[in-house]
Amino acid sequence: MMNKEIIRDERLGEQYSLIHHPSGLDVLVWKMEGFSTTEALFATRYGSINTCFKTAKTGGFITVPEGIAHYLEHKLFENEDTDVFDLYAATGASANAFTSFDETAYTFSTSDNWERALEILLDFVQKPYFTRENVDKEQGIIAQEIKMVQDSPERRCFYELLGALYVNHPVKIDIAGTVESISHITPELLYECYHTFYDLHNMVLAIAGNVDEDKVIEICDRLLKPSEGLELETAFPKEPRTVNKKRVVRTFPVGLPLFNIGFKCEPCSGREYEKRSIAGYTVMQLLVGAASPLHKELFEEGLINSQFSFEVFSGSGSFFTCIVSGESRDPDEVFARICAEIERVKTEGFDEEDFEMVKKTRYGSIVKALNNVENCADSMVDSYFNGTAVFDEAQELAKLTIEDCAKALEELFNTDSAAISIVEAEKE
Repeated sequence: MMNKEIIRDERLGEQYSLIHHPSGLDVLVWKMEGFSTTEALFATRYGSINTCFKTAKTGGFITVPEGIAHYLEHKLFENEDTDVFDLYAATGASANAFTSFDETAYTFSTSDNWERALEILLDFVQKPYFTRENVDKEQGIIAQEIKMVQDSPERRCFYELLGALYVNHPVKIDIAGTVESISHITPELLYECYHTFYDLHNMVLAIAGNVDEDKVIEICDRLLKPSEGLELETAFPKEPRTVNKKRVVRTFPVGLPLFNIGFKCEPCSGREYEKRSIAGYTVMQLLVGAASPLHKELFEEGLINSQFSFEVFSGSGSFFTCIVSGESRDPDEVFARICAEIERVKTEGFDEEDFEMVKKTRYGSIVKALNNVENCADSMVDSYFNGTAVFDEAQELAKLTIEDCAKALEELFNTDSAAISIVEAEKE
């Protein structure tokens, strides 16, 4: 039986539908009148960190090779009798896919023929085709991809940070896996992972744009293959609160050293994630944002440049880290200054006027993002997998107080749980 919920925010004047389809799939539809493009994602709660799992069929937990989620994403585009990209090209749609640490999504964007593009999307994702021949062929292609990304100093710096922060959690492993790990992938393992994680109860379809909701449902009625649910359970190794290493340094042919600084935090999900994420981002904006005193000092002293940035990095309720990154002639000094500023603010507190300015700016960014079809589709998927709604971010921001930020500073920015990854120039 199908039923529908309306997810609405009165303050923002926006809404979208959450449709519980009888096939087991939840469908999110955001009708955006006046927009010329349509964006869709057919996504599964399955990423690179999900290498240990069990279902009602497997009994106990089984472990699969690192990189298999990314590998599976590549292989789904290769059907038995056609090339999926050729089908999309005939409609004028642009198709893509991505695998993250905790999600895999297949997407299309189009300004016309969205109905046909949606049919293609639902059809090919539900038709896996793996043979020994095409799996072996893909191993060489992905192995080359893995070797190529290892030549990226930015990627190397990021993963070295994760390896410094996390002792056991698989988030420290590259999404694509390693050349060694993917050599163990077989058609049988791909089918095992597909039938486990591509069960419709573990997936979501999100579509945003000037679409007809009834037509979306009609296409789903016609093409979705009902599933029963497999009582899927994933597992992660126990992760200590402490970091693995405080500092890691690698050399690379770079002009200026790169750095990633991370503050390891306790993981969370649902509404608690929204609260902590909003507070964590606001704290970083106050500490090191472009308008902060510390940012101005570091910039004027030539210790940071325009590449400086920060983010809340989290997923699946199993990892949560606040990360600051950039380029610097002295990354260790930047790290020390940030840690000193954290300790100073813990004693002296945040400036109320600065807090209100950052809060208003952030709210403006959230409202602006609602005028972007791609962002709305992406946000529906991300919030759904997190057990929240798109509008929860704005609602939590509206309730955020300077006292909440002071608490977040204490909880999320413990300098004893911080680490720095540096990629410096090779010595001649």
